[in-house]
Amino acid sequence: MSLIKCDKLMIGYDKTMVSSVLNFEINEGDYLCILGENGAGKSTLMKTLLGLIKPISGNLIFEEGLNSQKIGYLPQQTLVQKDFPASVEEIVISGTLGNGGFNFFYSHQQKELAARHMRELGIYDIRKSAYCNLSGGQQQRVLLARALCATDKLLILDEPVNGLDPNASSELYELIKSLNRNGVTIIMVSHDINVATKYASHILHMGKTKSFYVPKEKYLMSNAWSIGRRGGNKDE
Repeated sequence: MSLIKCDKLMIGYDKTMVSSVLNFEINEGDYLCILGENGAGKSTLMKTLLGLIKPISGNLIFEEGLNSQKIGYLPQQTLVQKDFPASVEEIVISGTLGNGGFNFFYSHQQKELAARHMRELGIYDIRKSAYCNLSGGQQQRVLLARALCATDKLLILDEPVNGLDPNASSELYELIKSLNRNGVTIIMVSHDINVATKYASHILHMGKTKSFYVPKEKYLMSNAWSIGRRGGNKDE
């Protein structure tokens, strides 16, 4: 079943396009990796899917009942976020706020949902710990659990391992793949072409003049794969 369909989508700011026209469809259970050179529009596409900016033109069609409020989002971390003075539990449960409206107290259902995702991601035992005292890998698990509290249907991840050491990166990638195997649809921006082709089911390669969306197997046979392996793929 299609979750998101982009039909002749043009994205950018103040009617100025930052990418070529986009045509792709994301189905339930997909694992889409978005690659592209610096300035190709990867971050702009994320903001468009999340409803933070409007498309210049074209159609962005969501499955009935799905909207930007029901998409879990894991942004790149900033130094301010890393030092955020709250407990693991407080941060994770805050992910439920988009679905339950404003209340002075969290409901039993919200608390149970947060606890379930903390257990799932292996951070339940540190739920009372201060977020700022955690390792980078633990912090990303906390933010991932928070995103899952918003929805366990579709996650958008923007460079989720940025700043992590190789072991923590590998563990987080395996965790994300496990979520995908359990039915969570993944959209992930990555600069690592090897990771993308290892985990993804589909690749969206964005460019200023041309973009294309293909199954991973077809991407491996394309020129873009060989260019990326030589270092032609850079962060946006």
